[in-house]
Amino acid sequence: MLAGLAASLLLTGCVQTTTTTGGVKPDANETDAAQLNYELGARYYRNGNYELARDRLLGSIEINPRNATAYSTLALTYEKLGNLRLATEAYEKAVRVAPRDFNVQNAYAVFLCGQGRFDEAQEHFDRAIKVPENDNAEITLTNAGVCMAQKPDPAQAETYFRQALDRKNDYGEALLQLSLLKFTSEDYLSARAFLQRYLSSNVPSAAVLYLGVRIEQELGDRRAQTDYSNQLLRQFPESREARSILESG
Repeated sequence: MLAGLAASLLLTGCVQTTTTTGGVKPDANETDAAQLNYELGARYYRNGNYELARDRLLGSIEINPRNATAYSTLALTYEKLGNLRLATEAYEKAVRVAPRDFNVQNAYAVFLCGQGRFDEAQEHFDRAIKVPENDNAEITLTNAGVCMAQKPDPAQAETYFRQALDRKNDYGEALLQLSLLKFTSEDYLSARAFLQRYLSSNVPSAAVLYLGVRIEQELGDRRAQTDYSNQLLRQFPESREARSILESG
């Protein structure tokens, strides 16, 4: 979820930086060339052509070395190419160029979390959360919670998830993550409550329905367990979760 979210935030709806170093404004042709190379690089990335994406993004940065989004997308590309050293360098450059860009901070935090650098990741999540222009801070807060759950620091994870719900009380990802967190900590009644809140306004996946099966199994509610199982088998008969139910009888 973290990596996919980072990519979607970076590659859609981003405001491009068009200034250059030294306070010199690029001419129109340079700006157009940098933007074209970035757009082509982002498209190649989305299509899985990572070497072509790298080349175009490097070309964009050579023309306009102040485009933080190009650096972040280049970092994602290096991740796909398996070069974590260059990915780290690209993320660090993105953060230096645009320290108040919450998308850039969030993307770097997601990367750091994936590398097990949890304290550094939390620092960059917090920076992204505090940016006043971050109108979707519930997403960043939920990412931070997922990261802290992986650390693991369940208390801090819950704090982030609840702060996300303070921002948007029906935010599905935060509700789902809280349900999973409570299930993991064996607080099954709370897990049920958060899952029911999630299901009241979201379409469930096979994994969500299977979580419902597991919660009701632990609570000993055979009727609710059967209802979740039947819904899962009916809607997702080929899923791994459905096979697990059939194999367990």
